[in-house]
Amino acid sequence: MAAASRNPKDDPAARILAAVRAIPPGQVAGYGEVARRAGLPGRARLAARVLSSNTDPQLPWHRVLRADGRIAFPEGSSGWREQCQRLRAEGVRVEGGRVRRTGEAADIDAALWAPPQPRRTRSR
Repeated sequence: MAAASRNPKDDPAARILAAVRAIPPGQVAGYGEVARRAGLPGRARLAARVLSSNTDPQLPWHRVLRADGRIAFPEGSSGWREQCQRLRAEGVRVEGGRVRRTGEAADIDAALWAPPQPRRTRSR
C-alpha cells in the first residue's frame, strides 16, 4: 500500500497528534495519557518522540507533560520557559516547572499503576 493512500487511523503518529489537538485549552495531559487516548496504551515514549519531531506550529504541544506533572524540557531552557509561558497564558498554574493535577484531571497512569486499594466490606 502506498504511503499517500494510508488511512490516518492506521498511523500511530497521526493518532497521537490528534489526541494532542483534542486537549482543551487550560488543561494538560501526560504523555502516557495522550498515548492511551490515541489507542496506544503503554506507548508514552512514542508520544514523546512524535511530539519532539513535530513541525506544526498550531499543535498545542505545551499541554503535554510528564506523568508527574513536570515539564520535560531541562529547567531554564528556552523550551521550558516557552511551555511555562504558554500554559500560564491559558490559565494553568505552573510552579517550578510543574503542574499539580488533582481530582479527575489527575494523570491516568497514576490511577492505573497505583497500588491496589483494600476492598471494603459492608457490615449488615
